[in-house]
Amino acid sequence: MGRTNGCWSRRRFVGALAGAAAGLTACASPSGSSSKSAPREARTGSPESPSPGPTGTPSASAPAPAGPRPLYLGTYTTAEGGGPGIGVARYDTDSGRITGTGTITGLTDPSYLAVHPDGRTLYAVAEHDAGAVTAVRLADRKVLGSRSTGGAGPCHLSVHPGGRWLLSANYASGSVAVHPIGFSGALGERRETVTHSRPAPGPGQDGPHAHQFLTAPDGGHVLAVDLGTDTVYSYRLNERTGALTEVAQAHTRPGAGPRHLTFHPGGRYAYLANESDNSVAVCGYDIRSGRLSIGAAQSTGTGPGTSYPAQFLVTANGSFAYLANRGDNSLTRYAVEADGARLRLLGTVPVHGDFPRHIAFSPDGSLLFAANQRSSTVSVFHVNAENGELRLAGEPFASPVAVCALPL
Repeated sequence: MGRTNGCWSRRRFVGALAGAAAGLTACASPSGSSSKSAPREARTGSPESPSPGPTGTPSASAPAPAGPRPLYLGTYTTAEGGGPGIGVARYDTDSGRITGTGTITGLTDPSYLAVHPDGRTLYAVAEHDAGAVTAVRLADRKVLGSRSTGGAGPCHLSVHPGGRWLLSANYASGSVAVHPIGFSGALGERRETVTHSRPAPGPGQDGPHAHQFLTAPDGGHVLAVDLGTDTVYSYRLNERTGALTEVAQAHTRPGAGPRHLTFHPGGRYAYLANESDNSVAVCGYDIRSGRLSIGAAQSTGTGPGTSYPAQFLVTANGSFAYLANRGDNSLTRYAVEADGARLRLLGTVPVHGDFPRHIAFSPDGSLLFAANQRSSTVSVFHVNAENGELRLAGEPFASPVAVCALPL
């Protein structure tokens, strides 16, 4: 089951077992995709395509890319059946078919991935006790080096839209970190680390567990979702120095276990997936203050069985939202109403895999990718823009301990 650190072992435990009922925790993720396409060219010139937004939502203006596109797959290298590094594949934009093309080796437990806004550098966590983040130049797949996150078990990272800062969340130690990004895409030494010391851990938790660190729509605030303290922390990011100043805390009901937050394109609302109590919530967001207000718990539509919500996605036009459910092994579909203020449950569809850890849209939003950790597969769905329905695009693609799918 990997390392013996208590929090770290629990993360592996969730990935390895289907269903002990209490206190299970795991990690979240960003965008997704699969099948035929080459890596990015050199850092001069324009990138191949627009990048997904900080929460995995495709850009509203993203054109339909032509031909095969790149897909990168995160995994655990130290888990039983894990991969040798970051999986490299291509996906056909029409059929959704994935074709494996290789592996980026030399990385340990690259479970979560993100791409720079210019599309030329890939970033990965090293999800182990001595947590780190690594930069990879996509033109030649050269590893540009790693930097310590100052904590254990980093499970999420994202790039600030300005392209100068990398944000990462250390699950096991309950802290968040900020690293500078150089012109080459390489990472500098950590500029900031903040550990969530208050409030006290929620029911069944042994401490803070930072699960996500993302940029709010205003760009000046960054939000950290902490499963252990049942809290979403709002920080003001100094875009010159990388320093963080806490400005607000938003608290879920005790024991909810918030895991992943995704903003509506309008910027005034966001949707929160609560892992521990199998619920979701609509949140209001004040752009000026950075304050989040968490609404009442709502159903995931998964029924009476054991299920752990993993990640939300929202379509670029703001009309539909999707939730990955581990254990129930389904995707929940919601209609988004009242300009983002309301979610209406439409139903669930099977994910055709086991333990969907991460979901992501292709850049144009026509495909949805689901990384299924326990079945070691990636499922691809066609997204109906008119009614939000999902249609499976052929047989799932085999990928060792698929934790994250990042389609470009």
